[in-house]
Amino acid sequence: MPQDITKFSQDKILVSPSILAADFCELGRECDEVVKAGAEMLHLDVMDGKMVPNISFGVPVITSLRKKNDALFDVHLMIDRPLFYTPAFVKAGADHITFHVESSDDPLKTIECIHSHGCSAGMSLRPGTPAEALFPYLDQLEMVLVMTVEPGFGGQSFMADQLPKIAAFRKEIIKRGLKCHIEVDGGIGEKNVDLVVANGANVLVAGTSVFRHPSGMAAGVKVLHDAQDKFDSAL
Repeated sequence: MPQDITKFSQDKILVSPSILAADFCELGRECDEVVKAGAEMLHLDVMDGKMVPNISFGVPVITSLRKKNDALFDVHLMIDRPLFYTPAFVKAGADHITFHVESSDDPLKTIECIHSHGCSAGMSLRPGTPAEALFPYLDQLEMVLVMTVEPGFGGQSFMADQLPKIAAFRKEIIKRGLKCHIEVDGGIGEKNVDLVVANGANVLVAGTSVFRHPSGMAAGVKVLHDAQDKFDSAL
């Protein structure tokens, strides 16, 4: 049975390290290490070379990781046909699946498919897409993902102009009384984590700042968890 992201409180900072920043020669070991370092989940970015200008990895990598890792698999489908491929990623070991509003498949049918396979559902949007594009689906989602870089490549610089989008989602979620996590992905680290959580995000995707932290992965995860006080004061 997939793990349930709704068992995590929306009032707690959760860390979901992006494995794109891991050493793929040591992928299994590094994923195990980052979970032991305190990360609540693993962020798995799947790119098809069509919806975004890059190709990352797919079902076989996730299947292999699932055999050795019990963490919640937070799968981000940056692909054009998420509805078609959802069953394969569920079978591979996904616990949560996020897809893009800009993809070709019908959003409601995709959400329904994800839920029918026992996973939680999330939707994401490019920096140029307004938050309001996801508002019609919020009551059916367990998480929204705000991209603070253009999707497709790791290691990009944080886009501060996306902070109002995070705040807009937090305002709408509170207004409706929804239980929905707000995840942020793109250049997250020590220099901007306080701003991100102050605007309402509670799930933090970080690649380089965790896997390549100069003091080790545990230190990188701690930096993000330590933003809890800033998040609490913003609620």
